[in-house]
Amino acid sequence: MTNNDVLRRVRYIFDLDDSKMISIFGLADLEVTREQISDWLKKDDDPAFQNCSDIQLATFLNGFIVDRRGKREGPQPVPEKRLSNNIIFRKLKIALDLKAEDILEILGETDVTISKHELSAFFRKENHKHYRECKDQILRNFLKGAQVKYRDNA
Repeated sequence: MTNNDVLRRVRYIFDLDDSKMISIFGLADLEVTREQISDWLKKDDDPAFQNCSDIQLATFLNGFIVDRRGKREGPQPVPEKRLSNNIIFRKLKIALDLKAEDILEILGETDVTISKHELSAFFRKENHKHYRECKDQILRNFLKGAQVKYRDNA
Protein backbone atom coordinates (compact mmCIF):
# COMPACT_ATOMS: atom_id res chain seq x y z
CA MET A 1 0.00 0.00 0.00
CA THR A 2 1.20 3.50 -0.70
CA ASN A 3 1.54 6.10 2.05
CA ASN A 4 -1.06 8.21 0.25
CA ASP A 5 -3.50 5.30 0.27
CA VAL A 6 -3.04 4.79 4.03
CA LEU A 7 -3.51 8.52 4.62
CA ARG A 8 -6.69 8.55 2.49
CA ARG A 9 -8.16 5.56 4.29
CA VAL A 10 -7.41 6.83 7.80
CA ARG A 11 -8.92 10.19 6.88
CA TYR A 12 -12.08 8.49 5.58
CA ILE A 13 -12.44 6.00 8.45
CA PHE A 14 -12.25 8.69 11.12
CA ASP A 15 -13.97 11.41 9.04
CA LEU A 16 -11.06 13.85 9.41
CA ASP A 17 -11.47 17.18 7.67
CA ASP A 18 -8.53 19.29 6.43
CA SER A 19 -8.36 21.35 9.63
CA LYS A 20 -8.24 18.20 11.77
CA MET A 21 -5.53 16.70 9.54
CA ILE A 22 -3.46 19.91 9.86
CA SER A 23 -3.86 19.83 13.66
CA ILE A 24 -2.84 16.13 13.80
CA PHE A 25 0.36 16.90 11.87
CA GLY A 26 0.86 19.83 14.25
CA LEU A 27 0.63 17.54 17.28
CA ALA A 28 3.77 15.82 15.95
CA ASP A 29 5.48 19.16 15.23
CA LEU A 30 5.10 19.27 11.46
CA GLU A 31 3.47 22.26 9.86
CA VAL A 32 1.57 21.36 6.69
CA THR A 33 -0.70 23.39 4.45
CA ARG A 34 -4.21 22.59 3.26
CA GLU A 35 -2.74 22.42 -0.28
CA GLN A 36 -0.20 19.75 0.74
CA ILE A 37 -2.93 17.64 2.32
CA SER A 38 -5.14 18.11 -0.72
CA ASP A 39 -2.30 17.01 -3.06
CA TRP A 40 -1.55 13.92 -0.91
CA LEU A 41 -5.21 12.90 -0.98
CA LYS A 42 -5.65 13.22 -4.75
CA LYS A 43 -5.86 10.15 -6.94
CA ASP A 44 -2.53 8.88 -8.27
CA ASP A 45 -3.30 9.93 -11.85
CA ASP A 46 -4.19 13.54 -10.93
CA PRO A 47 -1.55 16.01 -12.21
CA ALA A 48 -1.44 17.78 -8.81
CA PHE A 49 -0.88 14.48 -6.93
CA GLN A 50 2.12 14.54 -4.58
CA ASN A 51 3.73 11.55 -2.92
CA CYS A 52 3.43 11.45 0.86
CA SER A 53 6.90 10.53 2.12
CA ASP A 54 7.61 7.96 4.83
CA ILE A 55 8.62 10.73 7.26
CA GLN A 56 5.40 12.66 6.56
CA LEU A 57 3.16 9.62 7.08
CA ALA A 58 5.12 8.58 10.21
CA THR A 59 4.68 12.12 11.55
CA PHE A 60 0.94 12.00 10.82
CA LEU A 61 0.61 8.63 12.59
CA ASN A 62 2.60 9.94 15.60
CA GLY A 63 0.24 12.92 15.72
CA PHE A 64 -2.74 10.57 15.40
CA ILE A 65 -1.48 8.65 18.44
CA VAL A 66 -1.19 11.91 20.41
CA ASP A 67 -4.67 12.98 19.21
CA ARG A 68 -6.30 9.70 20.27
CA ARG A 69 -4.29 8.86 23.39
CA GLY A 70 -2.77 12.14 24.61
CA LYS A 71 0.84 13.29 24.75
CA ARG A 72 3.17 10.94 26.54
CA GLU A 73 5.69 11.99 29.16
CA GLY A 74 9.25 12.71 28.11
CA PRO A 75 10.63 13.12 24.61
CA GLN A 76 8.20 12.61 21.75
CA PRO A 77 8.85 9.82 19.22
CA VAL A 78 10.95 10.73 16.21
CA PRO A 79 9.24 9.87 12.90
CA GLU A 80 10.82 6.92 11.11
CA LYS A 81 12.72 7.65 7.92
CA ARG A 82 11.62 4.32 6.42
CA LEU A 83 8.13 2.96 7.02
CA SER A 84 6.96 -0.61 6.60
CA ASN A 85 3.46 -2.03 6.83
CA ASN A 86 4.48 -3.45 10.21
CA ILE A 87 5.32 0.01 11.58
CA ILE A 88 2.10 1.52 10.16
CA PHE A 89 0.06 -1.35 11.65
CA ARG A 90 1.78 -0.91 15.05
CA LYS A 91 1.15 2.85 15.10
CA LEU A 92 -2.54 2.33 14.27
CA LYS A 93 -2.75 -0.32 16.98
CA ILE A 94 -1.30 2.12 19.53
CA ALA A 95 -3.46 5.05 18.39
CA LEU A 96 -6.66 3.01 18.63
CA ASP A 97 -5.56 1.33 21.89
CA LEU A 98 -6.23 -2.13 20.46
CA LYS A 99 -5.49 -5.47 22.07
CA ALA A 100 -4.85 -8.61 20.00
CA GLU A 101 -8.50 -9.70 20.37
CA ASP A 102 -9.69 -6.32 19.05
CA ILE A 103 -7.45 -6.57 15.98
CA LEU A 104 -8.56 -10.14 15.27
CA GLU A 105 -12.19 -8.98 15.55
CA ILE A 106 -11.52 -6.10 13.12
CA LEU A 107 -9.81 -8.47 10.66
CA GLY A 108 -12.77 -10.83 11.11
CA GLU A 109 -15.03 -8.10 9.69
CA THR A 110 -13.32 -8.77 6.35
CA ASP A 111 -13.36 -12.56 6.75
CA VAL A 112 -9.61 -12.69 7.40
CA THR A 113 -8.68 -15.23 10.03
CA ILE A 114 -5.22 -15.35 11.54
CA SER A 115 -4.04 -16.69 14.87
CA LYS A 116 -2.83 -14.59 17.80
CA HIS A 117 0.66 -15.96 17.17
CA GLU A 118 0.61 -14.83 13.53
CA LEU A 119 -0.63 -11.41 14.64
CA SER A 120 2.04 -10.98 17.32
CA ALA A 121 4.72 -11.79 14.71
CA PHE A 122 3.82 -8.52 12.92
CA PHE A 123 4.61 -6.47 16.04
CA ARG A 124 7.98 -8.02 16.85
CA LYS A 125 11.35 -6.39 16.15
CA GLU A 126 12.69 -7.06 12.67
CA ASN A 127 15.63 -9.09 13.93
CA HIS A 128 13.44 -11.37 16.10
CA LYS A 129 13.32 -14.94 14.81
CA HIS A 130 9.49 -14.98 14.80
CA TYR A 131 9.13 -11.58 13.07
CA ARG A 132 6.89 -11.70 10.03
CA GLU A 133 6.47 -9.04 7.37
CA CYS A 134 2.97 -7.57 7.19
CA LYS A 135 1.82 -7.82 3.60
CA ASP A 136 -0.37 -5.18 1.92
CA GLN A 137 -3.35 -7.55 2.00
CA ILE A 138 -3.35 -7.76 5.82
CA LEU A 139 -2.99 -3.99 6.29
CA ARG A 140 -5.66 -3.33 3.64
CA ASN A 141 -8.07 -5.75 5.32
CA PHE A 142 -7.34 -4.24 8.75
CA LEU A 143 -8.18 -0.77 7.41
CA LYS A 144 -11.31 -2.13 5.70
CA GLY A 145 -12.39 -3.79 8.97
CA ALA A 146 -11.62 -0.58 10.89
CA GLN A 147 -13.91 1.24 8.47
CA VAL A 148 -16.74 -1.17 9.33
CA LYS A 149 -16.07 -0.79 13.06
CA TYR A 150 -15.41 2.95 13.34
CA ARG A 151 -17.23 4.57 10.43
CA ASP A 152 -20.04 2.43 9.09
CA ASN A 153 -21.49 1.87 12.58
CA ALA A 154 -21.25 5.52 13.60
